Amino acid sequence: MKQSLEEKQSLAMEGLASGKNCGQLVLLAYQEELNLPEELLLSLSAGLIEGLGTLEGTCGALIGANLVLAMKNKGNPMVQVEAAHLFQDFEKCCGASICKDLRGIGKEKPLCSCEDCIKEAIALLY
Repeated sequence: MKQSLEEKQSLAMEGLASGKNCGQLVLLAYQEELNLPEELLLSLSAGLIEGLGTLEGTCGALIGANLVLAMKNKGNPMVQVEAAHLFQDFEKCCGASICKDLRGIGKEKPLCSCEDCIKEAIALLY
């Protein structure tokens, strides 16, 4: 039976507490549908931490969501259109796509917490 959105998000929050990064958590939320081993998903997404390690890059949760989208579509070139929609929807919901902007680095407050970015990325794929 397919996990509910709430179950996926709840499991992701548990994983965040255990030190997994945003991209890893989004991929792991869809492990069942992807039918891939956890170790592989963790390895593929290990570098998706804090805006590709610099805070300057794209949010790991958004990149993780794009990886899930591509794998669910088996590399079909039409995924480009879906990826563009995913990006636009994520920016609309979270306020940005760059890690430091989302986290509010150099600003008064964050636009969107890491937790909320992860939950939103999972929801946009659901």
